Amino acid sequence: MKILVIEDDLALSDVLDFTLRHAGFETVTAHDGLAGIAAWQSEKPDLIVLDLNLPRLDGLAVCRRIRAEAQTPIVMLTVRSGENEVVQGLEMGADDYIVKPFSPRELVARIRAVARRTGQVADSGLLEVGDLVLDRTRNELTRAGEEPVRLTPLETSLMATFMLHPGRVLSSEALINAVWGIEGGDRTMLKQLVYRLRSKIEPDQSQPRYIETVPGVGYGLIDPAAEEYPEP
Repeated sequence: MKILVIEDDLALSDVLDFTLRHAGFETVTAHDGLAGIAAWQSEKPDLIVLDLNLPRLDGLAVCRRIRAEAQTPIVMLTVRSGENEVVQGLEMGADDYIVKPFSPRELVARIRAVARRTGQVADSGLLEVGDLVLDRTRNELTRAGEEPVRLTPLETSLMATFMLHPGRVLSSEALINAVWGIEGGDRTMLKQLVYRLRSKIEPDQSQPRYIETVPGVGYGLIDPAAEEYPEP
């Protein structure tokens, strides 16, 4: 699978290139919007990692140009946390976004998730983060050296959402939408589901090793091995 990385920060571009190649992807890089368009036309990548803040032609304009001609999956990178910029990018046709700084593991997981959703690669049903392996086809979670733990479909959906975003705290609303869909669940149901999942996977629920709670925000999968990229 070939990935085009359009990122003007040369140091970060090198890190992205190394990370993706290490994960088994073929990569092509470009460092401004116009060069990115040219690389997309000549290299015909399977997926694009696109920074929003680019010289010569910004990321939103690049996304618009590509979407006018093709449906190549696009994952946006942004230091902007404002909702408007993200919404604008998604409305232009981007498939996902990651806010800097982020971990290498999160980037690879998000790219693979987008690739599966858009049919670029087959979905084996397996997700791996640290010592956890989730088999979504069997509703089973395995910790290294231990027997698989049987999960319900809802628990599997919640755990998969966590594992696709390791080290990132997800809002309660985002988790509810991912597990039940819009208007399909509420915070009480989510709290109960998190409790049930923890009871099955946490060695000690009073000191969570896997699922953390951030009061007033939501929940996330603890990723102690993650190394964050610095702000450019």
